[in-house]
Amino acid sequence: MTLKTQETNAVMPIEEARHLAGQLVMIRMPITSLDAESAAYLKQHHIRAICLFRGNMTDELQLKKLTADLRAVMGPEALIAIDQEGGAVVRSTWVPQPPAAMSLGASNDPELCYQVGAAVARGVKALGFNWNFAPVLDLNNNVDNPVISERSFGSDPQRASELALAWMDGSLSEGVACCVKHFPGHGDTSVDSHRDLPTVDKTWEQLQALELAPFQIAVSRNAPAMMTAHIVYPALDGDNPATMSKAILTDLLRQQWQYQGVVITDGMDMHAIAGRYGVGNAAVKALLAGADLVMALGTTETQLETLEALAEVIASGQISRVEVEQRLTRVRQLTTAYPCQSSAYQTELADRILMSSAWKRGLTTSGHPLPPVRGSKVRLVISADVVSDGVSEAGIPAGKVSAMLASLYDVDTVTFDNANTFDWLSLPQDGRFVILASTVRIRYSQQVRDSWKPDLHLVLWNPFQMLDIQAPALMTYGFAPPAIDAARAWLAGEITADGQIPVSGFSV
Repeated sequence: MTLKTQETNAVMPIEEARHLAGQLVMIRMPITSLDAESAAYLKQHHIRAICLFRGNMTDELQLKKLTADLRAVMGPEALIAIDQEGGAVVRSTWVPQPPAAMSLGASNDPELCYQVGAAVARGVKALGFNWNFAPVLDLNNNVDNPVISERSFGSDPQRASELALAWMDGSLSEGVACCVKHFPGHGDTSVDSHRDLPTVDKTWEQLQALELAPFQIAVSRNAPAMMTAHIVYPALDGDNPATMSKAILTDLLRQQWQYQGVVITDGMDMHAIAGRYGVGNAAVKALLAGADLVMALGTTETQLETLEALAEVIASGQISRVEVEQRLTRVRQLTTAYPCQSSAYQTELADRILMSSAWKRGLTTSGHPLPPVRGSKVRLVISADVVSDGVSEAGIPAGKVSAMLASLYDVDTVTFDNANTFDWLSLPQDGRFVILASTVRIRYSQQVRDSWKPDLHLVLWNPFQMLDIQAPALMTYGFAPPAIDAARAWLAGEITADGQIPVSGFSV
C-alpha cells in the first residue's frame, strides 16, 4: 500500500492496523475456563481488555483461575473488568455484597461510601479484576426510569457526586480502577438503552445544572475512566447519540473540560446502537468521535465485524496514527496505574460486617409502617420467580423471603407469575396481616395500583414502587442477603430505619 504525503495520516498495512484495532476494543467471551481456542482468539486479534459477567463465574477458585489465565495471555497491560456496582448490579455474588448506590445515598455518609468502595475493590481485586465499571453518576431525576433507579446515589448533583466520588476514591485506594457512567447522564430517561435509543431533550442550561454537573466534578477529581451513554442529547448533538458524538466526546469532554482519562463506550451490542447503526459502523463512529475503547460485547461474529471495521478505518488513515497512539497511551496509563495482578483477600470477614452495617443504615420507611407482632399470622404476597433482566442479577426467589418471615411469624405465602394478570381480589379475607414483597425493578401498572392495598409493603428492589402501592413501606434498595437480614432486623424490632430517600420532592 502507498503512503499519503501527510505523515500523521499515513496509510498503513492492514495487518498492522488489525494489531492496533485489537487494542482498542473490550470484548466478552462465553467461557468459564480459558481453553486453547479462546486463548488463540485473544492472541490472534491482539485483545487486551475483557469484561466478565455472571455467566463466566461459578465459584471463587474457578474465577481466580480464569482471570489468571486471561492475564497470562493478554499480558501486563491486561484490563479485566466487572460490573460490581452494588445492589442488584453485581456479578460476583460470593464476595461481600455492597448496598445499592441509592441505599448509600439514603445513609448520606461520604465516609461510609469510601469504605464500601474500598471493600468492593478488595473483593474484586482478590478475584483478579483491575477495573470496575462503577460508580454510577446518573442522577435520580426520573422516577419512571426503567434501568437506573436504585443504581443512582440521588437527585442532587452536588451531593450525589460527593457520595459517588467518595466511593470511587475508596476503590482507587485499593488499586482497582473505576469507570464513572453513563456520560453525559442516563438518569432522566423513561427508555432503557438496552432496548431502544432514548433522547434527553433539555436545554444546554438544564443539562449543565443537572446531568452534566456530576461528570464535570468527576473530571476535576481525576476519575480514571468514563463510560458513554447511548442517548441523544439534541442540545449537544442533534444527530448522534453521545457514544458516537464528536461534539460530546471530543469538543466538550476532551477540549472544553480537558479530560485526560480513558473513555470507553457502553456495550455496542445494545439495541440502541446495534439495532440502528450496525456494530461495525457504530464502532468506527465511536472511535472517530473520541472514544478510546469500544466495548465490543455481542457474539464472536459481531466482534470480528467490529475489529475489521476498526482496522479498515485505521489503515485508510481516516484516524491518524497519532490519534490512535493517544488512545493507546491513555489505556496504557490506566493499566500502569492499576495493574492486573493476583492478591489475597485478607479482610473478607471485616468487609462482610461493613456491608451488613451499610445495608442496615440505608433502610428507609414511608408512611410510618409498623411491623406485625412476632408470632402473628401474616400472608406474604410475592412474585414466584424473578429472572435477570440482562443488567441486574436475578431477583430473590419467593422462598427466601418466605423463610425470612417464617423465622418471625406464621406465614402463608401466595405467589404470582405476573402482577398484571394476578387476581388481587382473590386473596383470602381472613384477618392475616398482609405483606406485599416487591422483588422486581419494573413499576406496577395502574390496574394493580387501583386493585388492592396490603398492610405492609416490603420494597426489596426499586424504591419508586412505594409510589405505586398506597401502603406503609420499608425500602431496602436491594435483595442481597444482607439486605434481607436488615429487613428482618427491622421487623424484629432490633433496629430502626433511619435512611432518607435521596430524591427531592419526597416526604416519607
